[in-house]
Amino acid sequence: MNRDKRTAIFERLKANDPSPTTELEYGSPFELLISVILSAQATDVSVNKATHELYRVANTPQAILALGLEGLKSYIRTIGLYNTKAENILKTSRILIDQYGGEVPEDRTALESLPGVGRKTANVVLNTAFGHPTIAVDTHIFRVSNRTGIAPGKNVREVEDRLLRLVPEPYRKDAHHWLILHGRYVCTARKPRCGACVIEDLCEYRQKTDYE
Repeated sequence: MNRDKRTAIFERLKANDPSPTTELEYGSPFELLISVILSAQATDVSVNKATHELYRVANTPQAILALGLEGLKSYIRTIGLYNTKAENILKTSRILIDQYGGEVPEDRTALESLPGVGRKTANVVLNTAFGHPTIAVDTHIFRVSNRTGIAPGKNVREVEDRLLRLVPEPYRKDAHHWLILHGRYVCTARKPRCGACVIEDLCEYRQKTDYE
């Protein structure tokens, strides 16, 4: 795929959704961090349902610690892997208090050192909470990048590196959200909705459908 076609794709994605953002509901960098930790192998809808109640009573590291392990579990037990996630969230809250004054650090290395936080989670927080032009490659973005030809790669890191290199700079900050939403609702895994796709004529996928 050449640069002009790639630019045209992001121009259309922007025109279709000028201000994309995460579907996770949050009111602070800490709330976003916790929601992203919870979202691993879970839907944003299920996370929002749990955190809607949780954040009413505990939305700071101090308040999360005050809940204790069983108290925290009572709010998130509907989410997959909640036992491990609860332990990681408590450990992360303690580290934030002890090392960062209770604030979420705006630094990749610091974020990735937190329990339950890997590269993808760090990228989401850096991008969505702090406005960094990072791209967190999940299954949706991996699929869209390979299927369309925007930035093909054999693994998530390869796709991430290529996206960061190939996405035109004006679109880089929002590329994460455009691609994940496109993969979630249009370029779906089993049956892509090519008939309803705003970039269908630019996409290099050879097995297009007329499904809308």
